[in-house]
Amino acid sequence: MSPPVPPLAAPEPTPVRRRRPHRAWSVAAVAFLTIIGAAGFASLPGLLIDPLHAEFHWSRGTIGFAVSVNLALYGLTAPFAAALMDRFGIRRVVAAALTVIAVGAGLTVFMTASWQLVLLWGVLVGLGSGSMALAFAATVTGRWFVARRGLVTGILTAAGASGQLVFLPLLSWIVDRHDWRPAAVTVALAALAVVPLVWLLLRDHPADVGLAPYGATEFVPKPPPQRGAARRALGALRSAAGTGPFWLLAGTFAICGATTNGLVKTHFVPAAHDHGMPMTAAASLLAVIGFFDIVGTVASGWFTDRFDTRRLLAVYYGLRGVSLMFLPLLLADTVHPPMVFFIVFYGLDWVATVPPTIALCREYYGEDGAIVFGWVLAAHQVGAAVIAFLGGLARDAFGTYDPVWYASGALCAVAALMALVIRRRRAA
Repeated sequence: MSPPVPPLAAPEPTPVRRRRPHRAWSVAAVAFLTIIGAAGFASLPGLLIDPLHAEFHWSRGTIGFAVSVNLALYGLTAPFAAALMDRFGIRRVVAAALTVIAVGAGLTVFMTASWQLVLLWGVLVGLGSGSMALAFAATVTGRWFVARRGLVTGILTAAGASGQLVFLPLLSWIVDRHDWRPAAVTVALAALAVVPLVWLLLRDHPADVGLAPYGATEFVPKPPPQRGAARRALGALRSAAGTGPFWLLAGTFAICGATTNGLVKTHFVPAAHDHGMPMTAAASLLAVIGFFDIVGTVASGWFTDRFDTRRLLAVYYGLRGVSLMFLPLLLADTVHPPMVFFIVFYGLDWVATVPPTIALCREYYGEDGAIVFGWVLAAHQVGAAVIAFLGGLARDAFGTYDPVWYASGALCAVAALMALVIRRRRAA
C-alpha cells in the first residue's frame, strides 16, 4: 500500500498591490488650493471702497482707478503668463506671483496716499494675479493630463468662484468688526501660506518625476525652455487682429468683464450699503453668486457641446442685461426674496459666457485658439477696469449707482447683437 500523499499546501495569497493615484491628481489639488488661496485678493476690493473713502476721504473714482489698474494688468499679463511658465517653469512663476500678491496686499496697511494704493493694489497685485490667471490652469492641465482634461479644467476654473465663496463672508466680517487692515493682512497671509505647497508639491512636468501624463499611453519628454513663446503670443494677436470674429469676441468679452468683475464684484457691496444693507449681508450675497457661478459654468459647457455657441452667447448677454436693469428696484436695507432670485439668476450667468467663447476661439483660430483666447481675456479685464473706474466716478457725480446699472444693461444688449453678428466659419 502506497504511503498517503500529504495534502498540498495552500498557495500563499498574492499581495494585492494598491495602485497609487497618479501624481497628476496631487498636482491638480495643489493648483486648486493655490487658486483658492489667492482668491482673497479678488474678493477684497469691493469691501474696501467705503472704508477707504471714510478714512482717507479719497473719492470713489480714485479708489476705482486703483481697482481698474489691477484688473487691466491682470488681463494684459495673462497672454504672457504661459510664456513665462514655459521659460522658467510653473513652480517658480506661481511661487513668485503669490509672493508679489502677498507683498502688495500686506504693504497696503502702511499706505497714506492714493498713489500708494494704485502702486500696491493696482500694479503689484495686478501683475501677480495676472501671472496666475487662466494660463496657470491651462498649463497644468495641458502638461499633466490627456484624459479628463476638460473635467480638470472646469474644476480649476471653478476654484476662483470657490475661493470667493470662502473668503467673502470672512473678509466682510473682519472689515465690519476689525477695520480693513486686518482683512488686507488676511489676504496676504493666505497667499503666502500656499507658497510652501507650491514649492514642495508642484512640479513643472510629469517627466520631472518619471511619469507619463495622466491618460497618456507613452512617456512624454519634457520640452526645453521656450524662448520664443512671447513672440508667438504677439504673432497670434497680430494674425487674429486682421479678422472680424476676433474683434466681435473681444468686444463681447469686454462687456462681459465690465458687467461682472468691473461692476458687480467691485460695486455691488457699496451700492447695497448705500441702501442700508449691512456689508456682511451684501458680501454673503456675492458669495452665493460664486456658488451658482460653478453650476452655471458646468451647465454652459454642456450646452456648448450641443447648441449654436453664438446663440448661446446672445441668450446669456440678453438675460444678464435684463437682470441688471431690474437690480436698482431690488436694492434695499434687507435681503428679500426678489433679491435672492436676482442673485441666483445672475450667478448662473456669471461666467457662462466662457465655454462658448473658448469654443469660438478654437473654431476660428485652431492651434492658436488658446493664445487668442488669452487676448480676448485681456479685453475682458480691460472692460472690467473701465467700468470699475467709471462706476466710482458715476457714484461721486450722481450720488447713486442707478445710472451704472442701467447703462450696463444696455451694454449687454449690444453684446447680444454682436454675438449674433459673428458668422459661422465655412468648412474647409
